[in-house]
Amino acid sequence: MCFIDELKKINIETSKNVFRNLPVVELVTKAIERKEGKLSNTGALVVDTGKYTGRSPKDRFIVRQKSVENKINWGTVNLPTTEDIFENLYNKVINYLRDKDLFVFDGYVGAMKEYSLPIRVINELASQALFSNQLFRRLNEKELSDFKPGFTIISVPEFKAEAKEDGVNSEAFILVNFDKKIILIGGTKYSGEIKKSVFSVMNFLMPEKGVFPMHCSANIGIEKDTAIFFGLSGTGKTTLSADPERLLIGDDEHGWCEKGVFNFEGGCYAKTIRLDKEKEWEIYNALKFGALLENVTIDKEGTPDYNDGNHTENTRGAYPIDYIENVKLDGIGGQPNTVIFLTADAFGVIPPISKLTVESAMYHFMSGYTSKVAGTERGITEPKATFSACFGEPFMLMKPSIYAELLGERIVKNNTDVYLVNTGWIAGGYGVGPRMNLKYTRAMVSAALKGELRNVEYEEHKILKVLVPKSCPNVPWDLLNPKNTWEDKKAYDLKAQELAEKFNDNFKKFKDVPDKIKKAAPLV
Repeated sequence: MCFIDELKKINIETSKNVFRNLPVVELVTKAIERKEGKLSNTGALVVDTGKYTGRSPKDRFIVRQKSVENKINWGTVNLPTTEDIFENLYNKVINYLRDKDLFVFDGYVGAMKEYSLPIRVINELASQALFSNQLFRRLNEKELSDFKPGFTIISVPEFKAEAKEDGVNSEAFILVNFDKKIILIGGTKYSGEIKKSVFSVMNFLMPEKGVFPMHCSANIGIEKDTAIFFGLSGTGKTTLSADPERLLIGDDEHGWCEKGVFNFEGGCYAKTIRLDKEKEWEIYNALKFGALLENVTIDKEGTPDYNDGNHTENTRGAYPIDYIENVKLDGIGGQPNTVIFLTADAFGVIPPISKLTVESAMYHFMSGYTSKVAGTERGITEPKATFSACFGEPFMLMKPSIYAELLGERIVKNNTDVYLVNTGWIAGGYGVGPRMNLKYTRAMVSAALKGELRNVEYEEHKILKVLVPKSCPNVPWDLLNPKNTWEDKKAYDLKAQELAEKFNDNFKKFKDVPDKIKKAAPLV
């Protein structure tokens, strides 16, 4: 059956053109002809996503069906909707598309073929078809001729919902229907909705195949040793996983199975705000012809101003992973020797590096802690503890404990070392002391990856209950215990106690958690 007939099976027809897997040069040309964007002086296509410059979490719904009813972690993150609401909006969208050009991308997610998901992305915009082509994994001609989608994503940014009439929260909507295997996206030009809705589907499907899905970066060393890095925005995940001595497997979404680690994607979607040509030269050089820039200001000559955050701090660049030199192109690594949890603790109490037991790893994974500081969000004037379960709560459809159990099983089976690394503040915390010197953080991460911290002496932190090394190569010993850096030792204990209480208060929301995980909580 040809792909046009397959489109008709889901009632998608148009009187205009249907373009399937156009080459990059043609997609860029179409986008410019249709006035969707402009070229920068490096050749990247620059688009303005308008009102929506980031994800719209309150507009993402999952259709409540018997097949998923008891598997989804319903709540304020995973909002339910009905089949009737989905059908109504779906019919409106397919009618809307009847006189539109369609740009179809057929590809897949998941570098290991036995766990890959074939996806079809039907785009209203040529620029979003470019995004789909660059972010997901691409097919060769033979694979394309035999292609059948496992999930279909339909993106119609120019179609606006009538919130009250259509049963949604605004003009924007992201509806996931597992029975029909369709994701419906409308009202927003922000391409991240396409990427993250597919990631959410993978996070639901993979555990049933015995795969642990992860919101993390991964790299591999010369000795074939694999490492994975978890961390929320601002913790240094991209910076620390980009190591000149190691190959990048992927920067954002991975699965961990019996064979090892594999990248879900075929590209990168990097933040570009204040992009530094010297410090982040790999990303800087990747933003060339074929890349897509979202909401980046360019001058009359087409020169991007990566320091301009007036429209949004969430400026983005999308490009295929082979635009970076230091990568493992097949997107596959072995069993991880090391797992790094990154946090930027503004309170200045978490050790710069500490080793975690299996149980404490599961606890900190479910907690997903970092700090937001003044200037990162409107209204934040002092450090604020932030918790995002599994270091990616908005994309995890099942209960966090399910993902934590998968993590625990993988750690035990592969004898994997897990470390908590604090890239945040010392000597009194944010506003008093400095941020941890990146040179020392790199040294600690390097020591962890090389196995140099396996046999050093540790002591348990009296409040946080993590294991603090007494020595680390190329790092002053007095930095390893954060209390040493505080002038007022009692003030340190009080602040550590305050953070411990925040951890415990956050953890109360988790139900039916095994006692072994609860016992790893900080002391209050």
